[in-house]
Amino acid sequence: MSKKKKVVASKKKVLATPTVARSTAAELVNTSSTELIFNRQNYVLMMIGAALIIGGMLLMTGGAQPDPDTWDPDIIYSKRITLLAPMVIIAGLIVEIVAIFKRN
Repeated sequence: MSKKKKVVASKKKVLATPTVARSTAAELVNTSSTELIFNRQNYVLMMIGAALIIGGMLLMTGGAQPDPDTWDPDIIYSKRITLLAPMVIIAGLIVEIVAIFKRN
């Protein structure tokens, strides 16, 4: 008892038609009319935001104890490390968001 495979043949011919006009190679290469997404002001704001984030990370460093046998919570939990540094980092992130969404 051998099983035969069914072959389904379509009687209709369907021609595929493109729905979007195709670009020529010359149109793809032509970049003289292409406008950039960001301008100089966006990049300057991005650099300022990156500098603020890096500055906040540098402010967060520290907290090393002068003697390994002593514990001084004023060094580890200082206002610079717990308040100032995170606020500077958040300000940098806000500047980055503004730089990305600012229109020309």
